[in-house]
Amino acid sequence: MVIIGSGPAGLTAAVYAARANLQPLLIEGKEPGGQLTLTTEVENYPGFEEGIMGPALMEAMRKQAERFGAEILSGYVHAVKLKETPFRVCYGYQEVETKTVVISTGSSAKLIGIETEIQLMGHGVSTCATCDGYFFRGKEIAVVGGGDSAMEEATFLTKFATKVSVIHRRDVLRASKIMQDRALKNPKINFVFNTVVDEVVGAKNTGVTGLKLRNVRTQAASQLSVEGLFVAIGHNPNTDIFKGQIDLDEKGYVKTHPDSTRTNIPGVFACGDVQDPVFRQAVTAAGTGCMAAIEAERWLEH
Repeated sequence: MVIIGSGPAGLTAAVYAARANLQPLLIEGKEPGGQLTLTTEVENYPGFEEGIMGPALMEAMRKQAERFGAEILSGYVHAVKLKETPFRVCYGYQEVETKTVVISTGSSAKLIGIETEIQLMGHGVSTCATCDGYFFRGKEIAVVGGGDSAMEEATFLTKFATKVSVIHRRDVLRASKIMQDRALKNPKINFVFNTVVDEVVGAKNTGVTGLKLRNVRTQAASQLSVEGLFVAIGHNPNTDIFKGQIDLDEKGYVKTHPDSTRTNIPGVFACGDVQDPVFRQAVTAAGTGCMAAIEAERWLEH
């Protein structure tokens, strides 16, 4: 078995596959450990009552998979050949043949594209309100975006924050009418239209202290005092290498059978954020990683 990707889904699949003596080879990818390595503290993963640092959780999962005999390689898969068996997976200058493939390449949050956003990721800048909203109780924060995900995140964050400023580069929202109405009626949400974030102000030891904004129509600069920034401009599933070989939906996520991790290709399974645009949680990713390994084992036996 070859597992592509090393987030919670891939590493959980590796644990189960190794325990079933399937000789799993896991190829880490560009971001070893997945999106959790961008997170500081994880408080909502079951079993850690005091919370755990994201990188520490992924390192523990990795060691657990290796303890059962999973082979983990540092490398990036740049091509796959899934139209004939045995399947072939290409990484670096190497190619490996396999009877079954588990795709756990995840998704990447779209970012604004400014340097300070990257520097303060996990230190006041977040791409997941469900994961990090709790840390911003009683604070003023901002959300960047104008689609459904931005409205959903802004509305969710009002449970914790005293004020949520939604910053959108246009003067109209892209979100569905029902989501717009919900956000516009919320007294805690303030809208800043025709505006972009030029810089996130703060430091790793202090967190975010404010934003430098620019009006795209007048070019007028302004500052907004906030203690957190949530970037909600969508996600891109990491599926470029599978295009034309496996069924993807209109947004590029791998299509799986209902209540299953099976794809349209027998012997190829997909788990985690690469096939889940809805929940995108570490615990749900781990759950589908377990499913993929069990389904792959049954498929191999059959």
